[in-house]
Amino acid sequence: MTARSASRRVRIVTTVAAVLAIVVGAVVLAAARNDDRVVSAPASAPAPGGATAVGQAMVVRPGSHRLSDPAGARVTLVEFLDFECEACRAMYPAMEQLRTEYGDRVSFVVRYFPIPSHVNSGRAARAAEAAAGQGRFEQMYQRLFETQAEWGEKRVAQDAVFRGLAVEIGLDMAAFDAAYTDPATAARVRSDFDEGLALGVGGTPSFFVDGKKITVGDSRDLAAALDDALK
Repeated sequence: MTARSASRRVRIVTTVAAVLAIVVGAVVLAAARNDDRVVSAPASAPAPGGATAVGQAMVVRPGSHRLSDPAGARVTLVEFLDFECEACRAMYPAMEQLRTEYGDRVSFVVRYFPIPSHVNSGRAARAAEAAAGQGRFEQMYQRLFETQAEWGEKRVAQDAVFRGLAVEIGLDMAAFDAAYTDPATAARVRSDFDEGLALGVGGTPSFFVDGKKITVGDSRDLAAALDDALK
């Protein structure tokens, strides 16, 4: 595949991801309204350029997971994602490319936003969080997206699949099992979801650049937002 055809393929895939994200957003909001555990806060007022200013301190927490965090990074990109979300999976190759291109200047942060209607999205997030406890968040993050077709959209729990991924990336399995089933792990995932709702996240993937919610059609919009922030 030529560089031009590869670039075109990424643009097509990420455009499809944006369309899927709109559909997912409607599902999330409907599910959240029917979930009495969710306390939603009003979204911030729109800022110029289609972004929503909410403040970097609210978007990135001290325990938020960073895929790339270069010394002296001038810009922070935050993605709220669902590992079972097809739109997030479609965006994943573009995000890896952006990390390659901007990883020396931009911090890439991931926060959980498991869609309530996805049976295994919360479990996948717990697997990632359990891996994070052993310093392997990035490896689990990558394998969850790379294997999504194997476990996504299933109506039964895929705990054995996630455990297999933990074995594959070399985790201490006693520690993984303990963390995976620990209520504190589920609470950590839930806190990201609740804060995402409070920040105005309505679907996945959702992106913030330096505390501003960005409207994304494809990866070019993210690259443009990063370029603007880096000026």
